[in-house]
Amino acid sequence: MDMRRKWSYTWRGIRNPAMYHGQYQQRRYFEGWYYKLVDPAGERPLAVIPGMAFDEAGESHAFIQVMDGAAHQAAYHRFDAAEFEASDREFRVRIGSNRFGPEGLQLDLPDLQGEIRLSGLQPWPWRPWAPGIMGWYAYVPFMQCYHGVVSLTHRLDGELRRGGAAWSYTGGKGYLEKDWGRSFPSSWVWMQSNHFEEPALSLTASVAKIPWLGSSFTGFIAGLWWKGQLYRFTTYTGARLTQLGVEGQDVRLTFRDLRYRLEIEAQQAPGAELRSPVQGLMQGRVNESLQARIGIRLYEGSRLLLSGTGLHAGLEVAGSVEELQP
Repeated sequence: MDMRRKWSYTWRGIRNPAMYHGQYQQRRYFEGWYYKLVDPAGERPLAVIPGMAFDEAGESHAFIQVMDGAAHQAAYHRFDAAEFEASDREFRVRIGSNRFGPEGLQLDLPDLQGEIRLSGLQPWPWRPWAPGIMGWYAYVPFMQCYHGVVSLTHRLDGELRRGGAAWSYTGGKGYLEKDWGRSFPSSWVWMQSNHFEEPALSLTASVAKIPWLGSSFTGFIAGLWWKGQLYRFTTYTGARLTQLGVEGQDVRLTFRDLRYRLEIEAQQAPGAELRSPVQGLMQGRVNESLQARIGIRLYEGSRLLLSGTGLHAGLEVAGSVEELQP
């Protein structure tokens, strides 16, 4: 193996979280991209998740998960590993006759076909010391799971076909993120919406148990995109998680830093079971909704800057949330 080529590839991946990182992985590894698609009427929210998985023995396969948020159903399409191709310089992926990239996706599945184009992508801002949503943790080589936000919000165009029905997504909104590594955390809360009263508003937030040097800590990342500015509340920026509560279907989070406070009240909704990675194997299970609601309030000191309710929200609560308490 050419080590210079490997290190060059690794460095490109750090600088470009969206691209495929698994070129030199052979076991206990997964990688997947998450396309959230919501039509203008909000009647057909979908999540499409292409990816690759390697188990402990090095056996591998490609996959495409599709979740129908309205029908509360999910399907897992498995492909031979030889049907997976990815660029080593940018986000370009092919799985069989299905194609994925930042410009959109083309699907040719037994139960879903069509093309969706993306435009006006808003990536998480890039900085040399924080090349993506993970901040300086992106440079740490032993993380259990890495995370990237390809676009906080963007426009959709095109249609998908299922059976004899055609679903138009032209004028709809999308969201695009990805994960890669060995496993998802033992417990986490994740939520996202870009369907607020203000059209340019988008929220993504997650709290998770992060293994670290033989121990663990509660890590969190929240990003609120509003009027061309990203309000960050993250572990690596020195912000604090001051509240995490799950009671019945209600989820409450509060983040604060020296200047701002972000309060979140979300309501879970019926969802579907998706597969999640455990040591590379897609054998875990997590319930996700695409019809949750997220209420937000942003304060500067005691002054309320923003309040609103996000619809068609993605929401996951997994594992024991008690171990996530601040």
